[in-house]
Amino acid sequence: MVVLPSPSLIYKEEGVPEATGSRNDGNISKASRVQCSGLLCVGPGQRSAAGGQHHCLLKTLWKNWWVRGILTLAMITFFFIIIYLGPMVLMTIVMCVQIKCFHEIITIGYNVYHSYDLPWFRTLSWYFLLCVNYFFYGETVTDYFFTLVQREEPLRILSKYHRFISFALYLTGFCMFVLSLVKKHYRLQFYMFGWTHVTLLIVVTQSHLIIHNLFEGMIWFIVPISCVICNDIMAYMFGFFFGRTPLIKLSPKKTWEGFIGGFFATVLFGLLLSYVMSGYRCFTCPVEFNNDTNSFTVDCEPSELFQLQEYNIPLVLQSVVGWKTVRMYPFQIHSIALSTFASLIGPFGGFFASGFKRAFKIKDFANTIPGHGGIMDRFDCQYLMATFVNVYIASFIRGPNPSKLIQQFLTLRPDQQLHIFNTLKAHLVDKGVLGGSEDA
Repeated sequence: MVVLPSPSLIYKEEGVPEATGSRNDGNISKASRVQCSGLLCVGPGQRSAAGGQHHCLLKTLWKNWWVRGILTLAMITFFFIIIYLGPMVLMTIVMCVQIKCFHEIITIGYNVYHSYDLPWFRTLSWYFLLCVNYFFYGETVTDYFFTLVQREEPLRILSKYHRFISFALYLTGFCMFVLSLVKKHYRLQFYMFGWTHVTLLIVVTQSHLIIHNLFEGMIWFIVPISCVICNDIMAYMFGFFFGRTPLIKLSPKKTWEGFIGGFFATVLFGLLLSYVMSGYRCFTCPVEFNNDTNSFTVDCEPSELFQLQEYNIPLVLQSVVGWKTVRMYPFQIHSIALSTFASLIGPFGGFFASGFKRAFKIKDFANTIPGHGGIMDRFDCQYLMATFVNVYIASFIRGPNPSKLIQQFLTLRPDQQLHIFNTLKAHLVDKGVLGGSEDA
């Protein structure tokens, strides 16, 4: 008797419709098939037909595996290249990815609701994208390029009235939408209005947070994204070779074996990557704009987060590893939280996307990347991760930024600067830092 992998099992792992009915059974009768632990047992009389089917299935399986693998390596290589090119290129790439993701989701809405003939709506969708980007990126420029903005009169005026201008632009689009309402298309137009705004919330807001994470230091951008990529690859690998138990109905390809294997692999990967990157200032220093050279700089004295420290190993583990202490970067501890989120919660972004695609009966958001689908298919988990990293930094990492305070202080009027100086001096005297008027 020849033992072959079950077609339903192989197809489940690869996302191809499961083999059902006589067309996929070939000449194998139901009586001669015995399902046992995901294996198909075929009698001697059916060896030829089953062998041909088995060869066909394996050929499709491995072809898809190689296509995905080669393109994954290509995307990882591209990722390293844009990291080497610096923060400005990274921000540009984030912007391009955002626009493409918006296009993919909006196109699905047009196709599903057959809304190509709605007056103005295609134009309005892109207009709202422009307005929201103007608002978010304007806030970023004002925050991180404060001195440059104050130095240039046009930029200073735009910065001062930025929120009013943003609101006026959005209000213009809102009024255009109301004027475009047609009696026989009311419900459809409001469907698409809501579709556009939810897409803006998911795509533009999250990409804005990714850029904020980047300014905190390249390591806060690279490690979270790399952990999501690692989890995606390792979960696929573990599921491909060991997957047997379905994880969630929304995504039949996902298995518990892949989910658990991906978790442990991602945590280990996060620790190793964090250890390597924490030793380089170009990754750990905040990305700041140098007003003298009009360029970005990533040079600073590393904070305690990126300085090796000695930690005591719990007594329970000392007998196992044979060490009492271990030297590691504090950031590595934070990387455990990042990689845990990337492997346990991050996939729910993918499950959400799977549910979305099933709701509208589509396999992928687009066909941009062979074997992977659209850009949104690759970034569904990244957006959820970006929000977590931003919240994590704000809650546990970020403190007051002296350089930003000084920049704002220098733009005040002399009487305001003098008032702040006297207030600060009095405070330092009360604290005992200054000894009084003779130390002033």
